Amino acid sequence: MKKNIHPNYHTINVVMTDGTSFETRSTWGKEGDTMRLDIDPNSHPAWTGVHRLIDTGGQLAKFKNRFQSLDFKS
Repeated sequence: MKKNIHPNYHTINVVMTDGTSFETRSTWGKEGDTMRLDIDPNSHPAWTGVHRLIDTGGQLAKFKNRFQSLDFKS
């Protein structure tokens, strides 16, 4: 491999939505950082078969405010 062109590959901690955690190697963050997941196989509809609306960043609220005059039923 060429020197000084690849990102630093190090160990991080990953915390799932149910609180369980594991250690893995990644180029994300710095050595020892903790990545907290919003969606993982324990909460994603593709694996659970249960569809839930997860409003990250207020996207659902923005949509409802923009189209509230159309009287959508919840």
